[in-house]
Amino acid sequence: MAGKKHSSLDRVLGRLDTLDSVNLANLVQRLARERGLFEDIFNTLQEGVLVISSDGRIEYANASAQRIVGLGDEALTGETLWRIVPGLRKSLEAALDAESGSTPVVAREFEFTYPEPRSVRLYMVPFRGERTAAQRRFAVILSDITKDKQTTEARIETERTSSILLLAAGVAHELGNPLNSLTIHLQLIERKLKKVEGATGRESASLSDSIHICQQEVQRLDGIISNFLEAIRPRPPDLAETNLAEVLAEVLRFQQGELADRGIKVEAETRADLPPIMADRDQLKQVFFNITKNAVEAMEPGGTLKIRSQADDDSVFLLFGDSGAGIKPEDLVRLFEPYHTTKPGGHGLGLMIVQRIMREHGGQIGVESKEGRGTVVTLQFPRKDRRVRMLGN
Repeated sequence: MAGKKHSSLDRVLGRLDTLDSVNLANLVQRLARERGLFEDIFNTLQEGVLVISSDGRIEYANASAQRIVGLGDEALTGETLWRIVPGLRKSLEAALDAESGSTPVVAREFEFTYPEPRSVRLYMVPFRGERTAAQRRFAVILSDITKDKQTTEARIETERTSSILLLAAGVAHELGNPLNSLTIHLQLIERKLKKVEGATGRESASLSDSIHICQQEVQRLDGIISNFLEAIRPRPPDLAETNLAEVLAEVLRFQQGELADRGIKVEAETRADLPPIMADRDQLKQVFFNITKNAVEAMEPGGTLKIRSQADDDSVFLLFGDSGAGIKPEDLVRLFEPYHTTKPGGHGLGLMIVQRIMREHGGQIGVESKEGRGTVVTLQFPRKDRRVRMLGN
């Protein structure tokens, strides 16, 4: 082909029939070195590289491809790609049918579940050359986009959560105005009632009691709104060195009366040498209060809430396990959605608030549940010393 450049190796291969045994041995060694070099290059890539035949048989897979797919070299080489990624063959055939002189390209995103869930982006293009359809081979590039996708989903969820919380805060704030008006008018009615002439003592007492009940209910609603606004109003955490066990003990003391009334037993075991974390003490109380409240409401009288602590080189963990009815799988996947609740009268914001606070502390929340056996909520916080090392790197 005109204009095509040939390497020195191409020129040697062109004279293969004229080589003696010594030069042929040298050529084999040279080919082995070049093959080893290319193997090293491909195995250093973060992206997976596959070479497949027209029938989808995998002829080559680099180390990253083996890691992404979850199969070793022996298991992967000779395997059919169509079995690993169902539906890909139809996409390729559609691209080939629509080729019309251009290079057919297939791009897809899919999920692998083994050995662990991860998102993968696939890019497939044929090798250049004048091969027949039966001889055609394809290069397949696999990119693990799990972290990128999780980051994007977390950002979208955070933005959606912020919008909902802002709306909820506005509604709660607006409710405060009529409550203030009700308070003022109830006070006016109470004063006028005392001045009304002719009202019997019994009638006056009855009206006063009604007014007093109304005032108490208004105060209760005002308190609910104040607590609600305090809980959801997005504000950056005021970080300070914090002992998780101390904050947890304070919350449990506050809930002691409710736990006793419901007949719930609490078994809290926290390590005395639990590493400190950087946290906002008030926001932590909100997290613990919401988690324990959910656990208590999920159990019948006589249930047990077990709380345990753990730590490793990077994180501190608190685990809350209840003996409740558990969570259905279809509800588990929607657990952190705003206004999704399975409890009568619930507002569906408790766990969403917990998730937001945990993220703002650089931590995570995980939930495992089985119907009929209970639920375990795991809170993971970065250690204070680990946070310092990360910032210093």
